[in-house]
Amino acid sequence: MRDKEDKRVDGSRRTWLIATTVAGGFGGVATVVPFVSSFAPSEKAKAAGAPVEVDISGLKPGDMMTVAWRGKPVWIVNRTDEQLADVKKADGEVADPHSKMEFSMPLPEYCNNEFRSRADHKNIFVAVAVCTHLGCTPTPRFQEGPQPNLPDNWPGGFLCPCHGSTYDMAGRVFKNKPAPQNLDVPPYMFTSATQLVIGKDEKGDV
Repeated sequence: MRDKEDKRVDGSRRTWLIATTVAGGFGGVATVVPFVSSFAPSEKAKAAGAPVEVDISGLKPGDMMTVAWRGKPVWIVNRTDEQLADVKKADGEVADPHSKMEFSMPLPEYCNNEFRSRADHKNIFVAVAVCTHLGCTPTPRFQEGPQPNLPDNWPGGFLCPCHGSTYDMAGRVFKNKPAPQNLDVPPYMFTSATQLVIGKDEKGDV
């Protein structure tokens, strides 16, 4: 009788050990999988540093759109002929008309011109919307003429609401303002007449 009871105990113990081992195995898988997947970069992390494709087919003359690239806002402005003319008028009023002083990135060679844009799409202005003073985001003030916090001869451009720095329609800072440099122009390229990529050009990804 004793032998039979011992066998039953051993059998129960064996069953319990197997069940515990299996359950522990499943628990191990459940614990390990999320841990391993945490090593893979999230889609958000990939997008933060990856080039951004933008469709500008709906961007009318005088309009602006904002997209995110590397965690920063980037403007795309379809400037009118009048706004391009205002850029020329502002040459004598801006602190660095030829963008000789870099801020956080070098000006792309193809934008090293008065309009700070590609010659074949000179009306399209692309800029990082971060004030070069303390990093605030300027606001568009495209309307010309006198208005609050702007001079009476305002040609149109951008106003930083934090400390009053102003930029023209090419992102060049006006003289005697807190901001020391022009707005950054990121590398970009057109893949079609209505499609552009920010963060990538003929030299590759940035």
